[in-house]
Amino acid sequence: MKSLLLLLLFSVSVFSQKTTETFVSTKLGESREITIGLPASYEKNPNKKYPILILLDGDYLFEPFNGALNYGAYWDDLPETIIIGISQNINNERIDDSNYDESTDLPSGKGAQFFEFIGGELLPYIEKKYRIAPFRIIAGHDTTAGYLNFFLYKDNPIFNAYISLSPELVPEMDTRIPENFSKLKQPIFYYQSTGDGDIKDILESVKKLDENIKTIVNPVINYKYDAFKGASHYSAVLYSIPNALYQIFDCYKPISMTEFTEKIAILPNGQVKYLTDKYDVITKTLGLKVQIRVTDFKAIEAAILKNKAYQELDKLAELVRKNYPKSMLADYELGLMYEKLGDSKKAAKSYQKATQLEEIGDLTNDLMFEKLDEMQSLTPKK
Repeated sequence: MKSLLLLLLFSVSVFSQKTTETFVSTKLGESREITIGLPASYEKNPNKKYPILILLDGDYLFEPFNGALNYGAYWDDLPETIIIGISQNINNERIDDSNYDESTDLPSGKGAQFFEFIGGELLPYIEKKYRIAPFRIIAGHDTTAGYLNFFLYKDNPIFNAYISLSPELVPEMDTRIPENFSKLKQPIFYYQSTGDGDIKDILESVKKLDENIKTIVNPVINYKYDAFKGASHYSAVLYSIPNALYQIFDCYKPISMTEFTEKIAILPNGQVKYLTDKYDVITKTLGLKVQIRVTDFKAIEAAILKNKAYQELDKLAELVRKNYPKSMLADYELGLMYEKLGDSKKAAKSYQKATQLEEIGDLTNDLMFEKLDEMQSLTPKK
């Protein structure tokens, strides 16, 4: 029993922290329950900022999204993300929240108030209370998935990414969204999905929207549509969530074997620039300052060695020193460069210096001493 309790406590510390609070909204004229999921590292990293995911239908979408994000973050494929789930199913509020005027096909009544609640109250409250990176996602299912598209009607949408699961589209959305996509200048991620067992009206409208979006040529739009075979209106949600998240956060992932083989290993030189560019894209796209992963340094090292671009190791060592100044990795890279260039004396000096620094990854003091002995045996004695 004691070991089980320790396991449960460990699990809580590894994964996100979930709390529920009552938000008193002046825009809605009522209180609304919101569920907040903070990443496991939130308290331990006081300077770290996180993307934010606003979940409509948070009552039932919170857990599947939270699970997918936790799993992806565990493997460092997805960034830790703050999740805000809005309760809309206690009294079937989702219907009134998504209300629109049939003459204008725009939010009206409670739908207009809910629109103002999200942009004018909830987001400012969350961004003041928590450390939020400048990257916002919104997601919903059927009625609320259709509703979230109203945020795309603005010239400068307040969200960077949209996850629309089996959306019940408002009339004219299948033409208005593509029209706005053609004009947008800020990068937007847009994901929509259906199952082949979905509601007929939803399938027809989504397919029409898909066809219209595909006619738009605008490089700032990152668009994907999944139509899942054998999936219903409800089961399609579980198929969709990981696909949507991996589309949106694609640039965040560490170097994969495919990326290494198809993009890096073929470079005759410039491997270090490839690495810095990769992390610059993460910062530019997601607003996240991410420390370069040790595994990515090693991947670049492997590409340099494969192409015998040994001078690149000097640049790599300089970049390592900025990221891991107390580790032996930078001096190891320098030692490797001198070794490959045939200067065993300088290589030995670098490996010796590495022995005085912190171990990192698969680099150990024992390995550095082995390299040191090897280089000293090759160095001519006076």
